[in-house]
Amino acid sequence: MTDITGQVALVTGANRGLGAAFVADLLARGAAKVYAAARKPESIDAADPRVVPIALDVTDAASVAAVAAAAGDVTLVVNNAGIAVGEQFASGDLDAIRSEFDTNFWGPVLVTRAFAPVIAANGGGAFVNMHSALSWVGVGSYSATKAALWSASNSLRVELAPQNIEVVGVHVGWVDTDMAAHTNDPKVAPEQVVTEALDALQAGEAEAIVGDFAQLVKSKLSDDVRALYPQLVAN
Repeated sequence: MTDITGQVALVTGANRGLGAAFVADLLARGAAKVYAAARKPESIDAADPRVVPIALDVTDAASVAAVAAAAGDVTLVVNNAGIAVGEQFASGDLDAIRSEFDTNFWGPVLVTRAFAPVIAANGGGAFVNMHSALSWVGVGSYSATKAALWSASNSLRVELAPQNIEVVGVHVGWVDTDMAAHTNDPKVAPEQVVTEALDALQAGEAEAIVGDFAQLVKSKLSDDVRALYPQLVAN
């Protein structure tokens, strides 16, 4: 279990959407400092003196290393930065798919590798990783990036436990942010996602399953695979 009071956090993709919501809730729960990371830190709302905007490109190992060196007091990392390119594997643009993996999978891996020693040196802490309900049901390249991150989080949870570092995975369907502006499907408010994610962290849970869609998908994981893909069932 992790008490957020007094923690020093880093949130990636902190300039809008879920990232901005994470920053706000961490402050409300008593975080001592929040490094709000984005490619354009000037876009960060730093009205609260505890917010420290910092430039970070999670796809650039040198950028990640520089931030880890500058933010040596971090005890909690939220791996939130992500993109969606909407490509299919059989016919989609491979460069776009690679960029999606660089951000959604390799980005959190690079950040974790850089900050795990920092957090361990500070006595332990946690990573909160934004997966997706699409970690468990495939709809193209985005799902694959999140499935890979889910698997990595499971491995990291075991690897980092001896260093007193927790890993919380967050699964949710559509979130009401710019990324989901193209769909009219039901969406979960960013504030609900962040509340349930940080509640899970504080309760010592390994995962937060947020919203009806994510809970439905998880409930079907032990069924025949076609339960998640009705289009494969013959009429």
